Amino acid sequence: MESLVREIKKLKEEMNAVILAHNYQRKEVQEIADYLGDSLQLARKAANIDAHYILFAGVDFMAETAAILNPDKTVLIPSRAATCEMASYLSGERVREYREKYPDAAVVLYVNSTAEAKAEADITCTSANAIKVVNSLPHDTILFGPDSNLASYVQEHTDKKIIPLPPEGHCYVHTSFDVDSIPRDGVVMVHPECPKEIRDIGDVVASTGGMVKYVRESNERRFIVVTERDMVARLQLEFPDREFVPGWEHATCLGMKQITLESIYRSLKEKKYVVSVDEEIAKRAKKAIERMLEVS
Repeated sequence: MESLVREIKKLKEEMNAVILAHNYQRKEVQEIADYLGDSLQLARKAANIDAHYILFAGVDFMAETAAILNPDKTVLIPSRAATCEMASYLSGERVREYREKYPDAAVVLYVNSTAEAKAEADITCTSANAIKVVNSLPHDTILFGPDSNLASYVQEHTDKKIIPLPPEGHCYVHTSFDVDSIPRDGVVMVHPECPKEIRDIGDVVASTGGMVKYVRESNERRFIVVTERDMVARLQLEFPDREFVPGWEHATCLGMKQITLESIYRSLKEKKYVVSVDEEIAKRAKKAIERMLEVS
């Protein structure tokens, strides 16, 4: 593994490439990354990056966002199988259908959505800024998708009417937890993509970036991490003197786990797979993403 890490670092330097990695990546992938973060943090970084190549160790919608924000750079994703099941719940056509049904509503789409869907949105959001984004809008009714659990969480923090788009959208990782099996012998940190019954047991409900911030500012020593299991690895890297326990050790995002050191090496070596977004879709989606960044 050490020789592979050396080769990756060598290729990065030769290519003027950077690696962005999401907090759900494998520990060894997190360790090789130039920047670690949640969707909002990585979107901000992608918008202001100085490199010829951006390798995105995440899932497809994240790499699309980076490509939309960096049309003059080459964005690579190491595996075509690194996909997000939640994003597949919502097509651009379905957004248009809901707009016709609710003509006075604003469309707020979670960044966990396809570029095609984002192109139909008024603004995007992440789990870190969803409440702020929704409350920044003048509209009384918000079409919010594709995660119905995040929509439910936002509804608890706004006077606006939130309509899930679609009502069945969810993340299978965050709906896999059994409320009675989650350890309680520590500060329970829950991701807002979890169902309400899981959120209700949390001492803290926060995005992955919010979890990092909370631990940094806390004097507590033991934390129960109710989100994808490798968030534990992310926290342990930054806070080796604290104890982190997964809410469920099998809570795994299969899309994220398609990224390995081997696939990163091949991606840099062979300059694949290049992420491209239709120019017109990218132009429209970029407006929604930039509006989010302005609010954030």
